[in-house]
Amino acid sequence: MERLSHIVRQASARLVSGWTLIVANAARRSMHVAYHVAVVALSAGIALSLPAIANLLARNFLAYWSLIEDEKLFLVSIEIVVAVFLILVLNSIGRSWSDRRFSAMARQAGMLYATSGAGFFARRRIRRWKERWGFGRDLMLIGSTGFRTLVDPNGDFHRVLLSCREAKIMLLDPESEGARARAKTVLTPEAAEESFREQIGKSIAFLKGLKEAQKTIKLKLYQDPPFLKLAILGDYIWMQYYHTSLDVRLMPEYLFKHDQHPGNLYAPLYHFFLAKWNDPDIPEYDFETGTLVYRDPAGNEVRREPFNRSQAEMAGASRL
Repeated sequence: MERLSHIVRQASARLVSGWTLIVANAARRSMHVAYHVAVVALSAGIALSLPAIANLLARNFLAYWSLIEDEKLFLVSIEIVVAVFLILVLNSIGRSWSDRRFSAMARQAGMLYATSGAGFFARRRIRRWKERWGFGRDLMLIGSTGFRTLVDPNGDFHRVLLSCREAKIMLLDPESEGARARAKTVLTPEAAEESFREQIGKSIAFLKGLKEAQKTIKLKLYQDPPFLKLAILGDYIWMQYYHTSLDVRLMPEYLFKHDQHPGNLYAPLYHFFLAKWNDPDIPEYDFETGTLVYRDPAGNEVRREPFNRSQAEMAGASRL
């Protein structure tokens, strides 16, 4: 019954995601058409009003000029206003040129979007993009605990994980030196060592439930301190940097898209994930036995270790 209810929830989530995608595409097309209609109407109004404006200026210009040509204070004021206007225009042109140059460099690097981690509306927009682009695609993700990203219903990749085709997840080993170092440097209650263990345990239980519901999921646990938070969805990569003393939610998030430009950063980030995933020193978690499986570069199993190694060592010491 539990597996059946999970399958029903998963199918419902996929149906809702599909209808949400259809409605979002229809609304976007409607906004696009309305924008073009408004631009055409505005340009037509300006074009039709030009003759009347020209006639008004031609009739009244000489009369107005005869009144102000001997007013020196007014002329000086006009000169100051024109000078300020030219300064603003030239500065705007300079900033626009600089922005275009930086925009060109960002396009060469494949960057489509960058945002700080603080904006509510920006975070919601990013979550919707991830849900739309992740539907029916493979998900490859490197994180720390995965709790806020995967388990939390409001997490960025919670619905993506439910609707994706296959998932390869890499999380931090809670008993590694990297986890202890991360817990010491990030001074928040959620980053305490015991909290790390609890969050990773909940993430593993959540992924195990999806695995039992016939979802194709693989999980590996790395031991180094977290460096980059990467999420790969087809031709898109989302990236955040794990600062040594800040929560990753406070860090900017960058979106890269794959193209053939040699300066595109999608390829090195993608190869970074593959190098971590294929590292023989990073074990795979076996959901059935709850053990860590080490494999050689050819994929053959070399050895197994218990996941809760500290508890196993304590149990062995007590027996002695």
